[in-house]
Amino acid sequence: MSLKKDLLPGLDRRERRLVQGLDSAAALVGEEGVLAASAQERHDGDKGTGAFPADAIDACLRMAGVTLEDVDFVAHGFRYEPSPVFDRDDLTRRWYQEVYSEQVQLDVLGARYPEHDWGRKLVRVRHHLAHAASAYYLSGFQDAMVLVADGMGETESISVMSGREGRLRVLRTYPITASLGILYSVVTLYLGFLPGMDEYKVMGLAPYGDPSRYADAAGELAGRYAGGRLVVPLLARDRTPVERETHRGALRRLEELFGPARHPDAPLTQRHMDVAATLQHCLEESLMFVLRAALDASGGTRDLCMAGGVALNCTANGLIARSGLFDRMFVQPAAGDDGSALGAALWQLRQHVPAAPVAMTMPYWGEGFGPEEVAEALTVLGPEHDVRKLLDERLLEQVSGLIRSGSVVAWFQGRMEFGPRALGNRSILADPTAPGMRAHLNAVVKQREEFRPFAPAVLAEDAHEYFEIEPGQEGLYRHMLFTTQVREKYRELLPAVTHVDGSARVQVVERSGAPRFWSLIRRLGDDCGTPMVLNTSFNLRGQPIVRTPQEAVATYARSSLDALAIGDRLVIRRPRAQGDIDD
Repeated sequence: MSLKKDLLPGLDRRERRLVQGLDSAAALVGEEGVLAASAQERHDGDKGTGAFPADAIDACLRMAGVTLEDVDFVAHGFRYEPSPVFDRDDLTRRWYQEVYSEQVQLDVLGARYPEHDWGRKLVRVRHHLAHAASAYYLSGFQDAMVLVADGMGETESISVMSGREGRLRVLRTYPITASLGILYSVVTLYLGFLPGMDEYKVMGLAPYGDPSRYADAAGELAGRYAGGRLVVPLLARDRTPVERETHRGALRRLEELFGPARHPDAPLTQRHMDVAATLQHCLEESLMFVLRAALDASGGTRDLCMAGGVALNCTANGLIARSGLFDRMFVQPAAGDDGSALGAALWQLRQHVPAAPVAMTMPYWGEGFGPEEVAEALTVLGPEHDVRKLLDERLLEQVSGLIRSGSVVAWFQGRMEFGPRALGNRSILADPTAPGMRAHLNAVVKQREEFRPFAPAVLAEDAHEYFEIEPGQEGLYRHMLFTTQVREKYRELLPAVTHVDGSARVQVVERSGAPRFWSLIRRLGDDCGTPMVLNTSFNLRGQPIVRTPQEAVATYARSSLDALAIGDRLVIRRPRAQGDIDD
């Protein structure tokens, strides 16, 4: 982003985000599996950062108890080579010379860690291969189709691969002119949001809209042709070097099709909702088109792995899961570019130590903190906070009571999740049956747009009762990456987690994968009859998910959260005495 700012002064913050290489992260793997993984944003506080992940690297080494000397290879999830694409104009030449070339990577590593022979240790892995490895090797599927879809890799935007006997083989690639990821980002920008970050907001907005309003314009977003050929005509509107960097040509065409672009501070209207619905429908139809063509060419493989930023679109994932095209699906929970760090490491490992894919459970690969660190972090709180040290059963009892009474509780336990979803270790929890809870959380606690939905976390044993999840399919939903329908008889009971279209982005919680979180939900079920909790990430607007006890305490203290359950401590705001006044 800094080079883009230098090359093209005058761009606004949203235009500068239209780049490769955001969401930087580090992961450490060995023959025993994934040892540690961490996103750089969780360390420097710069959400979606593309900075060199020095802090994340240090954290992974620290968690595994090793040094860089003990690491055999450092794999990077991009492999750019000289090509005519980078000799098109001054902009592209500088991009390659100053960002993408192997020598730049060697120079950055050498400056940070000068004592290592990076010419021997650095392995560059093609971007889509890294994404594919992150999904296939953690799926447990021996024979699978692998779909990677994102903005772009080096020269491709979609890749279809075969995973068989521990090896990945490319079956088909689609060029940048077919990029569903870039399409989604450009419309995200048109709708006034941040590209490369806020696409999930557009996905959440889409159910409020009607895609039929702009059905005649949908062909400008994606064209689908015989033989599985896919094109995004909108991208051809970017003709100059500046337009290719900013997509201003595509944005002008969107304004011709749909009306003026939305200013980020302007209200959302029905027109914006209809545009979001048109885009989401286009994405879903295009993914199904690509998958059907791939099935015809692959001999009918019935297991599917997915990765790449587009694979974070849980509405599309839910549609694919319900389509009947595949018997089993697996989406890598860090499907975006943070997960390409994990995939590059896994790919390099499996070149030297071949092994069959092993099914992962929960991505609790981040840092954990002991009782002493928690206690130290809590010392900054003043007398207006009641801090209690509790045994497990007593902690679960009191947190359950708080949630049932309408309180909003921050929950900080165990090792941090890797990926964009809070899966019960760095979460904010509330009652999904409370009618006004969604509005309260959006407006007061999370300080975000009112249309944004929240996810239910439900026990695996009870998931099929409340949601359209078939028995035996619970594992598909453990990472909060698929939507499904709330059963009609429970939609009024669950207003805080049921979206406008009757769907929910469900997290199914298994006792073996998340024992403490499971026990809390079990306690809630015993106490109130609904074994479920509203689960959203422990952060406030514009802030990455909290990582350390210090961040957890500071975020709780400056928020309107009612309580904080951190390790074996429960923190509750004391009621004000009559006559207390603000400073």
